[in-house]
Amino acid sequence: MGIGEHDEVTAAAIARLAGVSRAAVANWRRRYPEFPKPVGGSEHSPTFSLDEVEVWLRATGKGDQLSTAGRTETGTQRVDGPVPFPSGSPHAWERSDLGRLPEQGPERGVADLTSGELLARVMASLLPHSTASAGSTGDWDADVPVALDPACAEATLLLAVADRFGTGVRLAGQEIRLSATEAAVRRLSDNPLGTLYEIHTGDSLLENQLDGYLGAAAAVVCEPPFDLPQWPSAELATDPRWEFGTPAPRDAELAWVQHCYAHLRPRGVAVVAVTPRTCVQPSGQHIRAALVRSGALRDVIALPKGMGSLPDTDVYLWVLQRPYGAPDHREVRMVDLSGLGAAADVPHEFAAWEQLFGDADPTVSRAVPRLELLDGDANLLPSRHVTTRVEASVDDFARVTDRLHALHLRAVQGLPRFTAPTAPTRRSSVTLGELERAGVLTVRARDDTPRAGDVLLRTLGRPPVVATGTAEDDTGVAQIIEIDSGRLDAYFLATFLRADAGALPVANTLGALNRDDLRRCRVPRLPLAEQRRYGDAFRHLLELEVVLAALERASTHVIEQTVYGLIAGVLAPEFTLMKNTDDTSAADEEKRKL
Repeated sequence: MGIGEHDEVTAAAIARLAGVSRAAVANWRRRYPEFPKPVGGSEHSPTFSLDEVEVWLRATGKGDQLSTAGRTETGTQRVDGPVPFPSGSPHAWERSDLGRLPEQGPERGVADLTSGELLARVMASLLPHSTASAGSTGDWDADVPVALDPACAEATLLLAVADRFGTGVRLAGQEIRLSATEAAVRRLSDNPLGTLYEIHTGDSLLENQLDGYLGAAAAVVCEPPFDLPQWPSAELATDPRWEFGTPAPRDAELAWVQHCYAHLRPRGVAVVAVTPRTCVQPSGQHIRAALVRSGALRDVIALPKGMGSLPDTDVYLWVLQRPYGAPDHREVRMVDLSGLGAAADVPHEFAAWEQLFGDADPTVSRAVPRLELLDGDANLLPSRHVTTRVEASVDDFARVTDRLHALHLRAVQGLPRFTAPTAPTRRSSVTLGELERAGVLTVRARDDTPRAGDVLLRTLGRPPVVATGTAEDDTGVAQIIEIDSGRLDAYFLATFLRADAGALPVANTLGALNRDDLRRCRVPRLPLAEQRRYGDAFRHLLELEVVLAALERASTHVIEQTVYGLIAGVLAPEFTLMKNTDDTSAADEEKRKL
């Protein structure tokens, strides 16, 4: 069904409209109760009101590309339409620190989390309810279940477990770096929860100070150090932790996987982050096969790019469970979420995972029989086992490529050229504190509702922006500056603040300036007319930046879909190049045969 021809659209058509995968749309339906309800179709292939879908996409910001992408019948994005241009160590705490977290505190929104914190929340959400004991008061009790992290760094994963289970678990962690261990203790001590914890310093593989919990932990969460080239295989070759085989020297992640599993009690669950290499490396085939054969490996989940603590590292989650007697499942669930439009769309609540697993959408999840995985190289990449369908035709690809080409030409035509100043630029400056005392601006609380024209400082080091008066303003706000538009231009202020706001160090978890530092920031002292000249130029450049970023996302999506079209046999390896000269906008096509 082509979008634009009917008033009802399928989930696949919504994915094409928004420029995301079908997995993203399926997740939106589960995660957001206000997502439009089906108006037709069948139970397995429902249809939705196109108008309602478009309204929801814009209201939630999920349809960022709608203004430039439009509608299409293809498996990629439509990119026609006008471009929106305006003119181990006994140091300070004697081997361990046993403490208690204070009582409950506020929860941060997903938009405020770093990639490492979001990954931690996702991993903690995969632990079952049985991880925690019911009715625990938080007093020391050896019967309270233990959740541990043998590579805890600064305790980000342990804090996520505490956020979920509170006093229903005890936390135990170990980290090789003393500075990280000290930071972990500070964070656990300062975090407003009620969970007991202990933190140790040392090499977890060589000096396991959590060995008292071998075979006894209710849960293990771990993001191993991905940047280690090798693990100490020679020293630990006969260690009993390698239940599924001794890993090769360069298969450190398989050592960490088995180290985590060794600490589980019967029916205990471990969630371990690994890289794609560990899912396919030939040297690890015998260990992967043993994990599958024993029933210990329950789920493999491919996450979107950018969710690991290290930049540009693809992350997969292995969910393992120690059987109680005979394995209670004969399949390994493969889940491919790598195509989600945003990392924040990954389920981070246990109920959301249950719903995702229950939907059994073949484009997202598939339960693969263990014998099928063992009949080969024990490849554990979900993309190998999850079905992805191509619904685009050759003509669809041709149309979307032509539209993308035209949009790139329009974007290039919007690039401005500036002249040099006619005289040397000499400016005096004024602080925001002085402007506030003069009544030109007011620094408001971040919990206030931003109004159109306010200047917003944002979290995580993102540059200041001018509020639009829409729902987009509510994401990641650190400071709100209300201005007198008759004396100060908003875009002038926001852009000049980039320099000072980006240069000053920040010490809070929001990654943003506090009010005192903000008031010390300086901007040039210029007449309003001159401010507006700068503001117009800044606004044009900022909007051009947004358009080019959207073009980059659309171009990447088109290329990915085209590559898949070649792989799936929808397209033949014969293509034309479109060239444009400075004298004409007509396209010269030069055919090449490979």
